[in-house]
Amino acid sequence: MTAKEIEDKILKHMKTLEWPATTEDIAKAVGVTWNTAQIHLKNLQIEGKVKFRRVGRQNQWWEAKNFKEGFK
Repeated sequence: MTAKEIEDKILKHMKTLEWPATTEDIAKAVGVTWNTAQIHLKNLQIEGKVKFRRVGRQNQWWEAKNFKEGFK
């Protein structure tokens, strides 16, 4: 699977979510390792397509258009 295919699968999956997802949840849904998902999520964050927040020991991700700044 190419990087673009992975990132497309991640974005497609995230469009189905009503709540933030952890890196682990996204990795399982897309069929990649945690590390691979984390790398591609960071790339998508740089491109402004997803947002990130650290909650406790979890990395939580939102599709950028569904992110609310005041969310806690």
